[in-house]
Amino acid sequence: MAYGQSPTEHHCSMMRQDESKMKHDEMMKPGELAMGFSQAKTTHHFHLSASGGYIEVQTNDSTDAASRDHVRHHLREIAKSFGEGDFSSPMLTHGTVPPGVPDLQRLRSSLTFAYVETDHGAKVLISTTNAEALKAVHDFLRFQIQEHKTGDSEMVEK
Repeated sequence: MAYGQSPTEHHCSMMRQDESKMKHDEMMKPGELAMGFSQAKTTHHFHLSASGGYIEVQTNDSTDAASRDHVRHHLREIAKSFGEGDFSSPMLTHGTVPPGVPDLQRLRSSLTFAYVETDHGAKVLISTTNAEALKAVHDFLRFQIQEHKTGDSEMVEK
């Protein structure tokens, strides 16, 4: 119990942490189905930039070629489907339409989704010069940061 915290405040704080962990654990199961790889064997990162941002997934074990290949396959498909306005994978993973998705779908012709392989996985680079689309990208990536509990910055990197 934190100093100066009543037993009731402590209990409520612990319940919020438990609920948050349960929500994250519940997301992991459909996430594994939607993405085709173990969430426990990989790490997601989401970064915001002045021109959009990127989604990155890496294997936790540099020798895990099977997970790396699954990550690459998934992100290759994500880049393609997002470019076509299909955001069904994150909707399946999170059980809701993530913020920004309706605008990303509507403004897809002003967005670029580029697949890039990394040593231990892959990235999807998202870029645009359209201010409305940029806001939608940032809203979408912030939601991902929060849902996946990555600890990534929600600030736009310069």
